[in-house]
Amino acid sequence: MNSGGSPRDRVIDATLRLATRREFSDVTLTDIAQEAGISLADLRELFPSKGAIIGAFSRRVDREVLDALPKDASHEPARERLYDVLRRRLDVLEPDREALASVGRWAARDPLTAAALNRETVNSMRFMLEAADVDSEGPVGSLKLQGLALAWSRVLEDWFAGDIHDALSTLDRELTRGERYVDRAEDFARLTRPFYSFAQSLFGWRPRRVRDHDDDSGYPHAGA
Repeated sequence: MNSGGSPRDRVIDATLRLATRREFSDVTLTDIAQEAGISLADLRELFPSKGAIIGAFSRRVDREVLDALPKDASHEPARERLYDVLRRRLDVLEPDREALASVGRWAARDPLTAAALNRETVNSMRFMLEAADVDSEGPVGSLKLQGLALAWSRVLEDWFAGDIHDALSTLDRELTRGERYVDRAEDFARLTRPFYSFAQSLFGWRPRRVRDHDDDSGYPHAGA
C-alpha cells in the first residue's frame, strides 16, 4: 500500500497498520517496506530498525501535541497544565491504540528494545513538561522525567486494557502521586544544596550530564 506524505511518514503509517492487523513481533522489515510501497534498500536508508520507526512515531506525536498548544500561557496550577498536555497526547494516540498495544507486547519481550523505547519516552516527557511550563533541569528534574515516564507507562497499560476514561483516571492518580514525591525531592534538594555547593568549591566536582537519546541511532540492533 502507498499512502501520501513523506517517505518517513509512509513507513510509520505502514508500520502502524501492520501492528494493528497482527502481532508486531511477527512483522518484518520486508513486510513494512512492502506495505509502505518502497524497497527494502530505501527503508534501510530511512530507518535502521523497527524500534527506530516507533521512535519516529513518538516524535511525530510530540510535534502534533506541541503544535496544538494554546498561544496564551495558562494560569492553572502546574499539575493541571501537565494533565491537559498529557490528555491531549492520549487524544492524538487514540486512533493507533491497537497498534501501540501490539508494539508494547513486542517491546516487553526484549529488554534492549524496552530500554531504547524508555529513553524515547523520557525525551518525549521532557517536552511535555516544557509544554506545561514545568522545570525538568537538575537532579529533581531528572527525577521528574523518569518518574513521569514510568507513570505514563502505567497510563498506557490501563488504556490498552480499558479505554480512554480508565487511562485518564490513572493519569489523574499518577500525577497526584508524583506531585507528592516531587515536593519531597525538592525539599531534600533545598536541604542538601549547601553541601552540594561546598563539594563543588572544595573538589571542583561537576555532575556528569546525561546525553539525550533522540535520534534513530538509539536503537542498537536491527531486529528491534
